[in-house]
Amino acid sequence: MPRYELYDEGGSTDREMCQRCGDSFLADHDDRLHCGKCGYTEWT
Repeated sequence: MPRYELYDEGGSTDREMCQRCGDSFLADHDDRLHCGKCGYTEWT
């Protein structure tokens, strides 16, 4: 279970979850999405 959960006013998350480990949010950088837990990276 993730330590932090981010919700918008409607109650849904607006950030993507990690596709590899599945229980942490992906950090949104300028050129990539990155999971700090397992190191999974999606280049945009």
